[in-house]
Amino acid sequence: MASKKKGPRNMVTMECAECKEKNYFTSKNKRNTAEKLELKKRCKRCGKVTKHKEGK
Repeated sequence: MASKKKGPRNMVTMECAECKEKNYFTSKNKRNTAEKLELKKRCKRCGKVTKHKEGK
């Protein structure tokens, strides 16, 4: 497991906008980007490139 670091970065989960499956984990700087992340990624369940939004 990764050690927990101090600072403005925190881990977020990315979930598919279509099927709602949590596929990816990424880190985000909460000081620079206050709004939720939205990236285009390939969903393993849908089998196509969809928008992935930051989940809880």
